[in-house]
Amino acid sequence: MTVKAPVRLGLIGAGKWGRNYIHTIASMADVRLTRVASANPETPRIVSAGCVVVSDWRDLLDPGTVDGVIIATPPHLHAEMALAAAELRLPVLIEKPLTMNLADAEAIRTKAVDQRVVTMVDHTQLFHPAYRKLKSLLPQFGPIREIRSEAGRTGPFRPDTPVLWDWGAHDVAMCLDLMQRSPMRTSAKTVERRSVGECKGESLELTLEFPERVPATILISNILSGKKRCLSVTCEQAAVVFDDFAPQRLVIRQDTVDLPIAFAAELPLTVAVREFCAAISNRRFDAGPVEIAVDVVRTLSDCAKALDSVSSTTTATGM
Repeated sequence: MTVKAPVRLGLIGAGKWGRNYIHTIASMADVRLTRVASANPETPRIVSAGCVVVSDWRDLLDPGTVDGVIIATPPHLHAEMALAAAELRLPVLIEKPLTMNLADAEAIRTKAVDQRVVTMVDHTQLFHPAYRKLKSLLPQFGPIREIRSEAGRTGPFRPDTPVLWDWGAHDVAMCLDLMQRSPMRTSAKTVERRSVGECKGESLELTLEFPERVPATILISNILSGKKRCLSVTCEQAAVVFDDFAPQRLVIRQDTVDLPIAFAAELPLTVAVREFCAAISNRRFDAGPVEIAVDVVRTLSDCAKALDSVSSTTTATGM
């Protein structure tokens, strides 16, 4: 009987989210974290015995020691790292957003398709069992008529990733995944700006209009007093609502009556890593994930232009 060899993963970046990957991989069977690229002197203490820590991420890209690479760095570093990995035909799982530059995102997609190398992005909510259950329920209620989502809390305040890209990437990804098409029009506006200590936060409203006049309204913020993560999809016959902080997290809402729906109790990051490893093991290339990731970047770029346009107009008129 042949014993299946574990999938060997390399991780670039051992910051807060990188450490989540380290803990997740340590809890999984048939997966090994064999290399980590990190300049943090604390990193060797939090990885398993046998995991090699290197300071230069380029030293990690070795097909002889890793089967796939996870990139958990600030977005402006993603393109160079992902393209270098793809050049060596090393599968990559990239922390969202894919990039904050559309040309870079398209370059990653082109390289992935040309090399037929697995390229996934951790839009965490797409891997959430509740979201996947919600999506599976929708066809029985007819066409989608409206999507509304709200997400936020106090923080994080990232100098390299504005609220639009930090919080918006998740909700835009869900809208694109549900509609399976790009929006015809996008708009965005700032609802509130406020300082929190030395940090600046904001609340934004994004509006995406899909074919057949299906609207998606997205409210995102890093200055909420509490936590919010809610997705409501209204179809012709009922609405399905996933509210991560409600007593009943997933419900079918019909005639003001909520019917609770059960879903698997599994962390989205575990699902993402498992599916990444399965794609590596099965040598299965699917362009779908990187296509959606590029579409997310395109949509957020359009929203950023809309926000810049409003800001410029406000400044010019002295409002």
